[in-house]
Amino acid sequence: MYVNGEIVKRKDAVHVNDVRDLVLHIIADAPPPNWVKVEHPRSIEKVVALLIPGILPSTLALPPLPTSATSNPNVPLSIPLPPESNTPIPFIANTYSHACPTRAPGDQTRMYSVLSEFFQCQVTGEERARRQAMRACMPQRAFDNMPSLYLLSLKEMIENDYPIPSYMADVFEKGPHWVETPQASEESILLLPTEKRQSKIYAIDCEMCLTEDGKELTRVCMIDYESGIVVYDKLVKPPKPVIDYMTRWSGITEAVLASATTTLAEVQAQIVPILAPKNGPTSILVGHSLESDLRALRICHSRCIDTAIIYHHPRGRPLKPGLAWLTKKWAGREIQTRGESGHDPEEDARACVDLLRMKLRNGPGFGEYKTDLESIFERMARASGRGGPGSVRSAVVDHGNPGAMHGARANSNVPCTSDQEVLEGLLEAIPAHEFSFGRFTGIADALGWLTPKTTAAETPVVPITPAEPSPMVLANAQAMLNNQLITLYASLPPRTAFIIFTGHSDPRRMASLNARKSAFESAIRGGKNAEDMDKADWWTASDGRELEEEVEKAKRGLLFLGVK
Repeated sequence: MYVNGEIVKRKDAVHVNDVRDLVLHIIADAPPPNWVKVEHPRSIEKVVALLIPGILPSTLALPPLPTSATSNPNVPLSIPLPPESNTPIPFIANTYSHACPTRAPGDQTRMYSVLSEFFQCQVTGEERARRQAMRACMPQRAFDNMPSLYLLSLKEMIENDYPIPSYMADVFEKGPHWVETPQASEESILLLPTEKRQSKIYAIDCEMCLTEDGKELTRVCMIDYESGIVVYDKLVKPPKPVIDYMTRWSGITEAVLASATTTLAEVQAQIVPILAPKNGPTSILVGHSLESDLRALRICHSRCIDTAIIYHHPRGRPLKPGLAWLTKKWAGREIQTRGESGHDPEEDARACVDLLRMKLRNGPGFGEYKTDLESIFERMARASGRGGPGSVRSAVVDHGNPGAMHGARANSNVPCTSDQEVLEGLLEAIPAHEFSFGRFTGIADALGWLTPKTTAAETPVVPITPAEPSPMVLANAQAMLNNQLITLYASLPPRTAFIIFTGHSDPRRMASLNARKSAFESAIRGGKNAEDMDKADWWTASDGRELEEEVEKAKRGLLFLGVK
């Protein structure tokens, strides 16, 4: 199956994107890879791919990677059978003959997202030509000064987790204290004088603090797009006592908020008439990741422009660019430079105004990276080899909300809160889909690789020396995964490709060093001199070399290929 001769020629190990292309070769229309030979790929009816970080060479009694200075570290390794290896996950050794080393994406100092690499692919030459033809035929009006060109569609709002007004679609359940801007009557707008039919545009930014009920709105600032005048700027009194002011991000302190008397309900009553004037068209709201601001305001609004969507991240979707990075890259100025004093919502709102102005001035392609990437699910949907376009159905079963991220283009998404739910979701999804993806995180969690989700103002604390996991907790997680894999495999129909890849190794030391590096660089940018800092906080050339070594270690993973 593996073509060792080709693997030996490679500069480094099989990449995550090679695993992705193998899947696309089997299930869609990608050309055959040269590092592995798949005989009769069209006879394979289904593909199940699992990402399981935490399975290490030592788990399977394999030598550590690289194996030695004299042997190629990229060649697949023979897996000892369970009696010889005493592996805690015997399913792997009983099912697969070899483990193929892999390499995660990244640069010298960082490891990039394995999920993004797996779920994004280059478009085919045919699709690229189609896109170029569409760009060439783009109507001239697209370059006119028309902000409405960049309004989010209903599909985009749903994909990006926006609170949707009920008159657009019945897909968002409003909780207590939510309001929505009323729908404007087209007839009444047509009765207005021509000069009053144009929608007003406002940029908005909100700041939040943490209460016992979660994040609550504590400041909101709105700016008129045309005049640049601040039309609304209020401190907001949360309904519950603040337990974390998140000053580093919010700019809010106890002293600042002490004078706040305005409630959320009062803010809503004051803002909704601005967004939906009684005798005029519905206003356009522009912001960065605007869904977060609307959720803080508990307002559903229909006309939104999001600078995190109309501008691209250099590595493509589903990643979104940060506002400070965008402003520096495309507007040529720096924002959010106040360090521990936090963000200024007026400054952020003005940055959104500037970014929209530049988009209108330079056209739709401004701020986009013509990398011609697409979701693997778009590629699968176009595949014609298995019964025509649309015949390959796909499912993503994952922790969190995959439908808002890497699974946005899949036919089905199953959000999960545990590995057991992932197993149950896969058992239900696989019969109805040609491609199914799932992720099991129990072992990575037991190893301490997963950092708990933090608030916006919290920096995850990464120990300098990673702690050893509890042997009992790790053994239980490995036994549970083994049983889950046995159950899943038994349910698969014949002629199903069953692919497991680990993605990466222990990322904790790399994360710790990167946190130190970032803290040092932030202090220097904030005006501190190295001489005024504790030497333990300095970032040295030796630290840089260690970081590069740890990044290379973290990028190492394993791949297991087989067909039932």
